Amino acid sequence: MKQPGIFLLLLVGLYSCQTQPEPETFVPATTCNPINISYRFCTDEPSRREAADPTVVWFRGRYILFASKSGGYWHSTDLKEWTFVETYEIPTEEYAPTAIAINDTLYFLASSNEQSTLYYSTDPLSGKWNVAKEKLEVPVWDPALFLDDDQRLYLFWGCSNVNPIYGVELDYHNNFNFMGKPTELIHTDTKIHGWEVPGDFNTLTQQSPWIEGAWINKHHGTYYLQYAGPGTEFKSYSDAVYVSENPLGPYTVQPHNPFAYKPEGFTSGAGHGSTFKDRYGNYWHIGTSTISIKHVFERRLGLYPAFFDSLGTLYTVTAFGDYPMIIPQKKISGFNEIFPGWMLLSYNKKVEVSSAIDTLPALFMTDEDIRTYWAAASGNANEFATLDLGSVMEVYAVQLNFAEHRTTILGRQKNLFHRYMLECSSDGSHWTLLADKSENTTDNSHDYMELNEKVACRFLKVTNVQVPGGNFAISGFRVFGKGNGTAPEAVQHVEATRNPEDKKQVTLHWEKSGTATGYNIHYGIAKDQLYQNYQVYEDTAVTIRSLNANLDYYFTIESFNENGLVPGGVVVSAK
Repeated sequence: MKQPGIFLLLLVGLYSCQTQPEPETFVPATTCNPINISYRFCTDEPSRREAADPTVVWFRGRYILFASKSGGYWHSTDLKEWTFVETYEIPTEEYAPTAIAINDTLYFLASSNEQSTLYYSTDPLSGKWNVAKEKLEVPVWDPALFLDDDQRLYLFWGCSNVNPIYGVELDYHNNFNFMGKPTELIHTDTKIHGWEVPGDFNTLTQQSPWIEGAWINKHHGTYYLQYAGPGTEFKSYSDAVYVSENPLGPYTVQPHNPFAYKPEGFTSGAGHGSTFKDRYGNYWHIGTSTISIKHVFERRLGLYPAFFDSLGTLYTVTAFGDYPMIIPQKKISGFNEIFPGWMLLSYNKKVEVSSAIDTLPALFMTDEDIRTYWAAASGNANEFATLDLGSVMEVYAVQLNFAEHRTTILGRQKNLFHRYMLECSSDGSHWTLLADKSENTTDNSHDYMELNEKVACRFLKVTNVQVPGGNFAISGFRVFGKGNGTAPEAVQHVEATRNPEDKKQVTLHWEKSGTATGYNIHYGIAKDQLYQNYQVYEDTAVTIRSLNANLDYYFTIESFNENGLVPGGVVVSAK
């Protein structure tokens, strides 16, 4: 099934909500997390969508995306438009599939507790696959394949709250046989590694963490073995990394960890993913975001830029990780080159609705939490939601995240469409059609629309035409652009207090920055390595529990609102 890209083919006549609009050429090709693909409904109850544990590989000029329990896989030439390939010639209903390209052949391996079978295809776009090896020496869960520069092939795996991450060399010239015994490579250490402690906020100290989802990259002669923890249902779900000069170790923990971490924002979680290069040589990390409301495995996918610094430190940028982001058409050196500066205009703004279930009110559409949602009383046509930005602002993009309340759909099915009309207005009385999706034929539950030209408006109204099933429901009515005021003041006063009883924890307090609606806490193990990010809205205090107990940390706090962002005015330490 063809997936729409950022520019909607069904967009009918983008008009400004003011007369004689000033034309503006937009920076092309943005995307916005969660990734906008046809997430499949699971085959078991309760009815909910899922995709997780993604692997992306580059093969014959295309990105191939595999994810758990999807009934197939996707391919793309640009990381924006994804085409779905449905196939049951490989176990696409198993968890955590992996793939690797060797010469002109793509190999596929999924998780199994009974028998791990390796498959191959020379034409994955056709959905045709064959068996390369009927049965590996041992069944593996959460596998990852890695081909070294010397053409030696390795297999890594592990998914347990008891056992470690394993690795072994495979002889792919001799039926992919194991070359020696598997090696234990990574064990948990929750006394030191705060990111391995379970819980949304790493507070469940009595639980054993799950480590899983191995992945490996090689950069300038160093091997970066990645793993996920502490559990897929937690907002703290992240990927950490160990480094070695040998693919089978011994490995030591990278000081900067976790390297992919997004505990807050509209979407949370960045764990169990893969790190890959695009066609221009840029690194990306694709990971798993949690919802885990209808079911613990209710999950989505997120894409984030990744980098290696001059010291060889691997890090991922998740600041504004669910705001619009440019997909670059060249090699970039930093996140500033792909952040268009479009701010969130809809946070906590008033929404008027046609109807609502009492426990699922309209305010849940603008609270920046994918786990909460508004649901209308029905799924009938003409149920609507009208968002008031408070004043006329410049709108560049809109994202509608549909929550699909009380659906009974099971499995991947055809003709699952969200059809609606999107209008804008400057005064709430005179409306202009912004997007006509009344005849939409794509299955997208996270519909992101980058406008061809900016529109100046105060009100945006979405009116239901058809839902796949259940009630008309939205978890995020998100509008991006530029406000008509000034950016907030810089945060000048910050206190960072390390917990002397548990140095994995630090508590931060800071003075409110005037008109700020939120803050990005940038922190790290050196003043010039503030690679971690923790986002909060409105609050001026937070406790972070994901630190390495053996390292000192530095913090600065960036303030932002709908008019822009301002870097922190001070860097403080917590030793």
